[in-house]
Amino acid sequence: MSVTFTPRRSDRTLLWAGGVLGFALGGFFDGILLHQILQWHHFLSLVPGDRFRDLRMQVLGDGLFHVAVYLFTLLGLTLLWRGRAGFTATDSDQPLLASALLGFSVWQFTDGIIFHWLVGLHRIRVDVPNPLTYDIGWLVLVGLPPLFMAWRLRGSSGTGPGGVRRARNVAIALAILTIGAGPFANLPPRGDMTRVAVFPAGTGAARSFAAVGAVAGRVIWVDWSGDLVAFEASPETRSIDLYGLGAILVGNSAFGAGCVSASPT
Repeated sequence: MSVTFTPRRSDRTLLWAGGVLGFALGGFFDGILLHQILQWHHFLSLVPGDRFRDLRMQVLGDGLFHVAVYLFTLLGLTLLWRGRAGFTATDSDQPLLASALLGFSVWQFTDGIIFHWLVGLHRIRVDVPNPLTYDIGWLVLVGLPPLFMAWRLRGSSGTGPGGVRRARNVAIALAILTIGAGPFANLPPRGDMTRVAVFPAGTGAARSFAAVGAVAGRVIWVDWSGDLVAFEASPETRSIDLYGLGAILVGNSAFGAGCVSASPT
C-alpha cells in the first residue's frame, strides 16, 4: 500500500525550497558551463556600446549574475531550513527532488525567453550565424528533460492529482511563453545596423543601389534580380526615405541577416 504525501505548511515550504534551489542551480549550471568553460557567451555579450566590448566589463557582468544566483541560493536555503519539519513526512524526498528539477527547468526557459529573446542580453552561442538553433537545442536538451522528470516524479511520489496538475500547468505555461516569445528571437541584436529593402519587380540592381546610396547606406548583399537588397545603415540613414525612392518594404530582418551570412556580397 502506497503512502500519500500530504502537504502541510512545512511541506509546502520544503517544496518551494526545492524549486528555488533548482532555479539557482540552473543559473550556476548556465554560468559555469556556458560563460566560463565553453565561453559561448557572457551575460552582457550583446549589449551595444564600446564600454561593454571590454572583457573586464563582460567578466564583471558575469560576476554580478552569479551574485544574483547566490541570493536565490540563500533564499532557497532559508526556505529549506524553515520547512525542515517536512523531512519527517514519509516519501518527502521525491516531491523535493521533483521541485528542484522543476526549478532547474524553469530557469532554462526563463533565461531563454527573457534574457535571450525579449531583452536580448545574450544568446546560448553568440559567434554563430544561426544562434536560434543553439537556443532551441539548449531548451530541448537541457530544459525539457528535467521538466519531464519532475512531472513523472510528482506522479509517482503520491502527491496526488494536485501536484501533477501543477507540474502540467507549469509545462503548459512554459510552452505558451516560448511560442509567444519566439518571434523576438529573430530580431537582430540591439545596435545592429543591417536593413533589408525590397523594391518592385524589375527595379534592378542599378536603381536599388542608387536608392540605398541616396540614404547613406552601404549595400552588403543583393539577390540575383537586384530587387532585394541588404545594406548597412549609417547614423544619417532614414529608412522611411527609401519608400520615397521606390522601396515597397524596408526593415530590420533576421531573414536579411541570414541572406548576408549565406550569400556572397
